[in-house]
Amino acid sequence: MTPLSIWSLLPFALMLAGIALAPVIFPRLWEKERVKAAYSLAMTLPVVAYLAIMGYGDDVTNQMLYDYMPFLVLVGTLYVVTGGINIALNLAPSPRNNAAVLLTGFVLSSIMGTTGVSLLLIRPLLAMNEQRRYKAHLILFFVALVANCGGLLTPLGDPPLFMLFLRGVPFGWFFNLLPSWLFMGIVMLAIYFVIDHHYYKKEDKGAMQPSGNSSHIIALSGVGNIVLLTAVVLCVAFINSEYIPAMAHKEAPLHMKFLRETLLVIIAFISWFSTRKSIRTANDYSWEPLNEIAILFMGVFATMTPALIFLRENATHIALHSPAGFYYATGILSSFLDNTPTTVAFYTLATETDAGGANSVGGIDATILAAISTGAVFFGSMTYIGNGPNLMVKSIAEHCKVKMPSFFVYMLRFALPLLLPLFISVQLLFIG
Repeated sequence: MTPLSIWSLLPFALMLAGIALAPVIFPRLWEKERVKAAYSLAMTLPVVAYLAIMGYGDDVTNQMLYDYMPFLVLVGTLYVVTGGINIALNLAPSPRNNAAVLLTGFVLSSIMGTTGVSLLLIRPLLAMNEQRRYKAHLILFFVALVANCGGLLTPLGDPPLFMLFLRGVPFGWFFNLLPSWLFMGIVMLAIYFVIDHHYYKKEDKGAMQPSGNSSHIIALSGVGNIVLLTAVVLCVAFINSEYIPAMAHKEAPLHMKFLRETLLVIIAFISWFSTRKSIRTANDYSWEPLNEIAILFMGVFATMTPALIFLRENATHIALHSPAGFYYATGILSSFLDNTPTTVAFYTLATETDAGGANSVGGIDATILAAISTGAVFFGSMTYIGNGPNLMVKSIAEHCKVKMPSFFVYMLRFALPLLLPLFISVQLLFIG
């Protein structure tokens, strides 16, 4: 196959630029789904055609069929199921109560996955803070803590870790990352509390009343969907080639290759038809956030394919040997590429280095494995497209009339000045 031209990366750059700049330059136009769809297709189709001509048709097919489609099915199922669970928090929107919700989400993310917990908690948190004027910062910390950093401790927490689990990393090994997880949780919650206390002093305290109508602190509806949410977690954990080897066979029929996705779609249908309409109405349920994810990430997954091919073909020329090098390389690319294929790429690169020996875990050095895992999970919060839940949380918040910062404002005023110094601290303290 002929090496790809550097120009093949241009559609990916334009895709990212569109997501970042269009909401700022053309806000009303970008709100229309057909405009986003047209732009995404305009970036996608030339890439697909070019890769097919150059002999890389299988790469883009596999990317869309085995990465984008499972990603969309999982996110869509979680969106439908969690949209059928109504959690009414009968709490005043104080810094202490908000921090308690963030802490709960941070802890649950490693158990139920960052996407599931984000979709489960973002709506009640928004409802709880409906009376507040200043709340965009709350959503930013939610993205960092719940949608990303909280998922570090198990393969269920974040898809990159699940891919490492499938490649031989023991399930319990990820608990070795507990110091980094604790550091991020404690420091970020402390910073959030100080910032929210500052904004809370500007609020009208007379309006800061509990948002729920129940005498209980937490009122829960749609309990059946909690059972379905558990089923989703179990599907992700156990319906894979590790436990069902036939799913990995090249000649396996489609229904076997996509057994997990089939079951997830069935769960979504059960949830949709078994949930009372009043519950989804109470959640202000809308298909707009999911449609936006489907449209934009179609373009992201397709146009990133040349970048992943370039990384794979030049792996031997990438001089990465230290844990810090793997940490920042994985992290930086995870900020702009989907962190799952980025993790797989750097894991594969690590297997080609002298990384075995007594300290080997899953075929690579344990310190490098920790660097790749931590970099992928943490740096996914650096942009709205670093991890699947980020853009969805933003979209749900905007649907609830919260004015969220644009792509670049998020990076310049939150990710770079606040998150990046903490990530550097993690590297200095725990990665080496």
